[in-house]
Amino acid sequence: MERTYQESAPSRADIDALTGPALLEFGTNWCGHCSAAQPLLAEAYADHPDIRHFKVEDGPGRLLGRSFRVKLWPTMIFLQDGKEVARVVRPADAGEIRDAFAMIGLPG
Repeated sequence: MERTYQESAPSRADIDALTGPALLEFGTNWCGHCSAAQPLLAEAYADHPDIRHFKVEDGPGRLLGRSFRVKLWPTMIFLQDGKEVARVVRPADAGEIRDAFAMIGLPG
């Protein structure tokens, strides 16, 4: 699991070309909602350490976030073969994240 949001982001074409399951997370390192969600994500992610996790810093003019219509942080987009299967925005508990992992075919 990535720990900090990265300024450099993959392109939308790179995301669309992914194979298998992946998690694309948008937020910022200074966002209180993002910080509050990290223990929940860590709890749910513990069962899926091999799933690719892209933690992307978002904000005005950030093309990848705009292409996914991100409005609030954190937004977690669960992908299967580059396609969005589930989305969790500002999770209140780890169960929401676990349910999204299940939608990309991963129990836990």
